Amino acid sequence: MQSQQDSQPQLTARAIILAVVLAMILGAANTYLGLFAGLTIASAIPAAVVSMGVLRLLGGGSILENNIVATGASAGTSIPSGVIFTLPALVLLGYWTTFEYSWVLAIAGLGGLLGVLFSVPLRRSLIVDQGLAFPEGKAAAEVLRAGENPSRGLKTLSVAALAGGFVKLSSGSGLRLIPDTAVASGYFGKYLAFISINMSPALLGVGYIVGLNVGTVMVLGGLLSWSVAIPIYNAFFLVDNPELAARVAAAPTAADAAAMMWSAQIRYLGVGAMLLGGVWTLISLRKSILSGIRSGLAVARAGSTRNVAHTERDLPMKAVLIGIALFTLPLLFLFQAIVGSFAVSIPMAIIMVVAGFLFCSVAAYMAGLVGSSNNPVSGITVATILFSAVILVVLMGRNAPLGPVAAIMIGAVVCCAASVAGDNLQDLKSGQIVGATPWRQQVMLAIGALSASLIMSPVLNLLAKAYGIGIASPDHPNPLSAPQATLMAAVAKGMFGGKLPWDMVTVGAVIGAIIIGIDEIYKKRGSSIRVPVLAAAIGIYLPLEYLSPIFVGGIISHVIGHGFPAGGDKELLHRSGTLFSAGMITGESLMGIFMAVPIVMSGHADVLALPEPYRFGQWAGLLALTLIGIWLYRTALASKRSATS
Repeated sequence: MQSQQDSQPQLTARAIILAVVLAMILGAANTYLGLFAGLTIASAIPAAVVSMGVLRLLGGGSILENNIVATGASAGTSIPSGVIFTLPALVLLGYWTTFEYSWVLAIAGLGGLLGVLFSVPLRRSLIVDQGLAFPEGKAAAEVLRAGENPSRGLKTLSVAALAGGFVKLSSGSGLRLIPDTAVASGYFGKYLAFISINMSPALLGVGYIVGLNVGTVMVLGGLLSWSVAIPIYNAFFLVDNPELAARVAAAPTAADAAAMMWSAQIRYLGVGAMLLGGVWTLISLRKSILSGIRSGLAVARAGSTRNVAHTERDLPMKAVLIGIALFTLPLLFLFQAIVGSFAVSIPMAIIMVVAGFLFCSVAAYMAGLVGSSNNPVSGITVATILFSAVILVVLMGRNAPLGPVAAIMIGAVVCCAASVAGDNLQDLKSGQIVGATPWRQQVMLAIGALSASLIMSPVLNLLAKAYGIGIASPDHPNPLSAPQATLMAAVAKGMFGGKLPWDMVTVGAVIGAIIIGIDEIYKKRGSSIRVPVLAAAIGIYLPLEYLSPIFVGGIISHVIGHGFPAGGDKELLHRSGTLFSAGMITGESLMGIFMAVPIVMSGHADVLALPEPYRFGQWAGLLALTLIGIWLYRTALASKRSATS
C-alpha cells in the first residue's frame, strides 16, 4: 500500500521540461562564472524557488514535484565545473582549436552519467549511515517545505539578476560606463605595493554564499601572493631572470609589472599548494572512501528493494554496474582515437573508472561536510591528472606529445563525475528530508546532467571567440582567466617534459604543508575557524581583484549571521541573502553570455562601448558595487528580522 507522499506526483512531464530548461540556463551561467573567477555555485535553492513560482502558475505543484525540478537543475549546474576546469586546457595546449561538439558532449555527458551512478551507493553511506550535514541540501529542503510566497523569492531573484546584469553591461567589456577593476599600486623603494578589486556583483554574491571563513582564507592567500611574494620576488629574485626583468622594467605601471611577475612565476606557488592539497584530501578522507565502497557492496548483496520504503529505493545495483560498463566503453574508444594504442587506452579507461569512483566519494563526502560551493573538485582533478600522468609516462614515455592530452582527458571525465556526485548528494539529502523517492531523483539527475552537456560546446565557443580564454592576445588582452584549466594544462605539460618553475611549485607545496598544519591545530582545538588548504591555494593562484569582492561578500554574510538566537537555523534565515546573491550571479553571468553574441557577430570587442564622454572612472564602479552591497545587506537583514520576529 502506497503512503500518501509516495502517491504524490514526482517525475512528471512538466517537472522534467522545467528542470531541463533551468539546467541549461543555470548551466550556461555557471560556465561563465567559472571561466571568469574559477568558482561555481550550487543552484538548488534558486531552482526550487523558480519551480514553486512556475508550477503555481500552472495550477500548483507538490513539494516532491518541485524537488524533482530543483534536482534536475542542480545536476545541470554541476556539469560546467567538470568541463571548465579541464577541457579549456586542451585549447591552451594547442590540441584543440575549438570546442568540438561531439567530443565535449561525450566527455561531459558520459562523465556526468558516471557521476550519477557512482553516487548511488554513496547515498546510503553518507546520508543515511553517517548522517552528514549537506548544508545546501538541507537549506533547499527548508525552502521547499516552507513553500510560502514563492513570488517574493522570484522577485528577489529577478531584481538581483537585473542589477547584476546591468553592472556587467556597464563594465569594460560592455558599455564601458565603468571599468572592470579598481587598482592602486606603486613602488616604495624596491617594495612594490598592489591592491585591486573587481567591480563584480557576482563575486560579491559568491562571497556571501561561501561565507567569511572561506572568503578570508582565499583573500589571505591572495595577499600572500600579491602583497608578500611579488614584492619579495621583485626585490631579491627578479635579477636572476633577465628576460622577465626586462619585461617588468618596460611595464608602463607598477600594476602591470606585478601582473607579469604573478603570471610568469608567483601563481605557481598556488600550483604547489593545490597539488599537496589534493593529495592531502585523499589521505584525510581514506576512511570515508572505504566506507562508501563497503556500503555499495552491501547494497549490491542486499538484492531486491521490493519491500523497502519508497524513500529508500535507489536505482538497482545491477543496473548501476551495467550502466558503468556501458558508459565506459564509448570513453575507451574515445581514448583509443586519441592515443591509437589499446595498450594505453585500456589502462586509461581503468584509471578513469577507479579514480572516478574514489574521487566521487571524496567530492560527495566534502559536499556533505562543507557544502558544494566549498568542494575541492579542482584539487581532486589535479590529483587525478598527476596520478594519470605518472602511469602514462611509463606507458608512453616522458616526451610523448599526446601524454598531456591523455592525462587531461582522464581528468576531464573524473572531474565531471566528481562535480555531479557532490551536487547529487546535496539533492538526495533534500529529497530525504521532504520524502522523495531516490531512484526518481537519480533518473532526474541523469537527465539534468545530459541537458547541460548539450549546451557546453556552443557556450564555450561563444565565450572563447568573444573574450578569449586563459591566454591574453592582441584580440583578447583581458581574457576569461580559466584559472583551473590553465593550472591543469601547466601540470600535465610539466609532467611530460614541459617547463614549469619547479622551484616555485616546491615552495608552494611547503606553504601548503604549513597551512595544513595550521588547519589541523584548529581542528584539534574544536575551533569553528578552519583553514582549508585548497581555498588558500585558489586564493594564491587567482588574481587579487577577484578575491577582494568575495571577501566583502563574506563580511556581509557574517554581519547578517552574527547574533542569531540560539538554535536558530542560519541557513534558513540567510534565505533572502542567498537568493539575492544567486540572482546577481545568474544575471551577471547570463549578461556576459548575451554580450558575447554581438561581439562575435561584429568581430569587434568594443562594439557595445559608448564614446569617451559617457565613461566614468573607477570611483563610479566602486560606488555601484558599494550600493549593491548595501542592497544585499538590507535584503538579508529584512529576511533575518522576519524570521526571528
